[in-house]
Amino acid sequence: MPTFNDLGYRSLFAHPELVRDLVTHFTPFTLFRNVALSSFERVDPVYVSERLAARQSDMVWRVRIGQHVLYVYILLEFQSGVDRWMALRMQSYVGLLCQDLVKRHALSSALLLPPVLPVVVYNGAPRWSASLDLAALLMQAPAELAPFQPSQRYLLIDQQRLDRAALEANATLLALLFRMELSSASEVRDNVLPALLTWFDDAPQESLRLSVAQWMKHLAQRRGNLESFAFDSVEEVADMERKFETWAEEFEDIGFQKGLALAEKARMEGQVTALRAMLGSLLHKRFGDLSQTATQRIGQATQADLEQWFERGLDAPSLAAVFGDDPQASRPA
Repeated sequence: MPTFNDLGYRSLFAHPELVRDLVTHFTPFTLFRNVALSSFERVDPVYVSERLAARQSDMVWRVRIGQHVLYVYILLEFQSGVDRWMALRMQSYVGLLCQDLVKRHALSSALLLPPVLPVVVYNGAPRWSASLDLAALLMQAPAELAPFQPSQRYLLIDQQRLDRAALEANATLLALLFRMELSSASEVRDNVLPALLTWFDDAPQESLRLSVAQWMKHLAQRRGNLESFAFDSVEEVADMERKFETWAEEFEDIGFQKGLALAEKARMEGQVTALRAMLGSLLHKRFGDLSQTATQRIGQATQADLEQWFERGLDAPSLAAVFGDDPQASRPA
């Protein structure tokens, strides 16, 4: 099951604006430049293999560039340690993606598999030390067998070690959010938040604003503030300042608070409360006013249920499918 941190980022990368920011400004590739936002189409990444293995926390996008189609596989890696076998995992996930395309007859007329850009977005504390190439994980094969060995590379975006000067010079929404996570409370209050308000003033998008607000709640909780907050207008900056002052003044170089002062029980209760509010906002946005039964169900649910419903709520066709009351609708295509 995806972690509480994963849900916030998954909500962000459910929007084509942030996916385009990621591949255009945080990868070395130039082919995505000037690609229209309408060329980005989200794909359901739930693939069922012979062992019923599924990847529900990752994001897959299909991108049309001229007459060609390629896929961007975004793997969110928000663990405390480095996964030595990431290249092997990525090979498995890309293989499942290709198998799913074949099964659904979603290939081109030439019946060839499309190119895939595998991206790992990592924000852990240790510096990433795992190999980016599967070849480094293989024993040296005899020369006659070398051509038959598997090959897989992935692109790493190590969020904690992004260049700060380059981030400050980057006016995209994703750069602002990365800066918010990497900056001190005073820097967020004085520089990042005003720029974020200006960005939404220039490009008002309610659905995207909601996802960013949910992500900010996650960030506030990880920094020790269990209060929820919004950023609907410049007038709220003064109130934001008071709330940011409850965060630690500075972060360690990995971006986390210097020692959580809140007890574990309060932290967990705060997560569940915030997750209930986020789920209610998401479902209201997608399906309108919730019935009293649905509201009570959310109010009595466990954190595990809330996370599962939030995950479904990002793309479920109906409220019944979110709660699992419509098995046919919640079944992968």
